[in-house]
Amino acid sequence: MKKVVLTIAIILGGLTAQAFTPAANQSKIIKIAQEEYKEIEVSKLPTAVTDAVQKDFAGAKISKAYVNEKGEYKLEISKDGAEKTLYADKDGNWIKKQ
Repeated sequence: MKKVVLTIAIILGGLTAQAFTPAANQSKIIKIAQEEYKEIEVSKLPTAVTDAVQKDFAGAKISKAYVNEKGEYKLEISKDGAEKTLYADKDGNWIKKQ
């Protein structure tokens, strides 16, 4: 009888030991990379960028323009009441941003 009680105690002890998980004190720091764009005058845009807008978005008007340290441009354009934000490099190539 002592062996049965001892066996049950060992089994229960083994089962509860696996179920116990100590609380991990982990703190994750997530750094969100935000690109800093500075507003510039539309007239200061490179001609390659303005030509690309006119070629690919004929009739669109650039309402605001921004530039970052990498020389990438953020453009806010409007056409027929619809507004869109585009990204381009200094050579007028479009950049896909998520």
